[in-house]
Amino acid sequence: MLAKNSRVRLTAATLALAAIVALLVGPAPHRTPVRAAVLKAPAGHAPTTAGGIAVPPPAPGQSGLPGQSGQPGNGGLPGATPPGTLPPVVDHGPRTGRKVALTFDADMTDTMRRQLRGPHPPSYANLAIVELLERERVPATFFLTGKWVEDYPELTHRLAANPRFELANHTYGHAAFTPRCYHLTPLPRREMTRDVARTFEVIGRYGGRQTQYFRFPGLCHDRTALAELAPLGLTVVDGDVVSGDPFATAWQPIVRAVLSQVRPGSVIILHVTEANAAMTDEALPRILAGLAERGLEPAPLSEVLGR
Repeated sequence: MLAKNSRVRLTAATLALAAIVALLVGPAPHRTPVRAAVLKAPAGHAPTTAGGIAVPPPAPGQSGLPGQSGQPGNGGLPGATPPGTLPPVVDHGPRTGRKVALTFDADMTDTMRRQLRGPHPPSYANLAIVELLERERVPATFFLTGKWVEDYPELTHRLAANPRFELANHTYGHAAFTPRCYHLTPLPRREMTRDVARTFEVIGRYGGRQTQYFRFPGLCHDRTALAELAPLGLTVVDGDVVSGDPFATAWQPIVRAVLSQVRPGSVIILHVTEANAAMTDEALPRILAGLAERGLEPAPLSEVLGR
């Protein structure tokens, strides 16, 4: 592996400092507690639409998302909920047993895309992470942005082909779903449903272990955002173990953050975007060793949440 001092430059250190300051003094993410509520169209009205995409009531055993259906009697895809209900928000699974979920976000904004098209493109795909998970046969769940999938189609095929990996939705372009969410550009309300529906369509073409799990960028959401996603029949997954790996300049704080918070049923949030999470691949083997010492075992998100 290349020396990390070649990948972590002064600019990365500056970004890290800025990110830390933003997290300490900036507005906290919007995570308004909500209760599930059915959003029904009046009798005789057209079916609910997902940003212009018609979403009729699902047939028995279907997830409700166009082009994706489950098996009768099992509730459809993991994370599928009745379309038209306010999506449930989960942080972790049952606090029993030994299972925990390793989840990896694959962000891709327009700014990141422009960097990929530049003269010295960075890597937003940390192959060392994927190779370690493959080599050690470790289950994981990847929350993919649609733009990341479009820029890394071969790697997406590789993730989908692994029976231990689940694929989930992290929006199309990693925009914010609340007015204030760190430095992210807000997405207009009228575009929210279509953004997420489009991402499910992009990811769904690759097959593999598809899910109806969704994660908001920055974990920022409120009742308005949840209501806009109600037609899609999904489950919002936040997480209870925030690793802090974006812009980290050393692996030790990442490992400490994970191992100090993890419990049975935990959902661990990491990133697979190498250029802005350059230390995750060095932290991961130590995280896996620490989980083993605690008697904890990585499992697919659907198993940890007790599907």
